Amino acid sequence: MARHRMTSNGPVPFTAEEEAAWDAQEAQAAQEYQASLRVAYRDKRKAEYPAIGDQLDALFHAGVFPADMAATIQAVKDKYPKG
Repeated sequence: MARHRMTSNGPVPFTAEEEAAWDAQEAQAAQEYQASLRVAYRDKRKAEYPAIGDQLDALFHAGVFPADMAATIQAVKDKYPKG
């Protein structure tokens, strides 16, 4: 369907250049909208996750780390105990 613009003499069909410009503008708007959805999705997911420190601490307490890493973490915990 051809686009029109209004003039004092009534609607006038877009030129090929105006159609192309309008199509490009719509494509850019669609890309920006999709980008905003990705950011919103990322931010919502990030807000739902526990803090990375809490995640790592849970893994440590579950015994998931290799022995040398667990020993390193335990040394720091022993050196700086929670008050």
